[in-house]
Amino acid sequence: MKIDVLVDAAAVARRAAEEIAVQARAAVAARGQFTLATSGGTTPWVMLRELATLDVPWSHVHLFQVDERVAPRGHADRNLTKLTESLIARVAIPAANVHAMPVEEPDLGAAAARYAAELSAVAGAPPVLDLVHLGLGPDGHTASLVPGDAALDVSDADVAATGEYQGRRRLTLTYPMLYRARCVLWIVTGAEKSAMLARLQSADGRIPAGRVRSDRALIVADVAAATPPASA
Repeated sequence: MKIDVLVDAAAVARRAAEEIAVQARAAVAARGQFTLATSGGTTPWVMLRELATLDVPWSHVHLFQVDERVAPRGHADRNLTKLTESLIARVAIPAANVHAMPVEEPDLGAAAARYAAELSAVAGAPPVLDLVHLGLGPDGHTASLVPGDAALDVSDADVAATGEYQGRRRLTLTYPMLYRARCVLWIVTGAEKSAMLARLQSADGRIPAGRVRSDRALIVADVAAATPPASA
């Protein structure tokens, strides 16, 4: 696991965007397409706006979601809403290459299976994503793999429905799907993440983030997140 520490969240966003752009160009040159899955968050939305300004072969990019809240299309709680504003509306990505999680479906189990099939149709069987962008919560969660949720134990599916977390159920990529990714890009900013970042770096399996494969991972963090807490 590598880590780049930068001065602030704006610098993190720019560095992460540049990394995605480099990997996109390399993947398209090597395999003819680039498969990217993104998470939400304040710094990631800035990252995606930065990404929209860079040299990316958008016609060969397939954009997936790491997780999504169950809410109506266009709702402020939806990652897709911010993803559209920050990136999709700003670049020439084909509409067919944007793969939104089908959280409007009444049967979330069926929705998860449908999204897993969509991943396989684009990224192979079993599907392998070129780059997965993940965030880190102050409770150690990543994607919508949260402490105590049954989705943590899913080993036979690439997408799962979760229980309620912060007021909403969700769909999320599972550990098997994250494990196969060619690269995991962690974006971690803010002093409130510092304790969990230290645990992530030590692959502490007692927190959900610590169970993600680390040998293909790059962390881009700001100084606040990378500075250990005073009590540590």
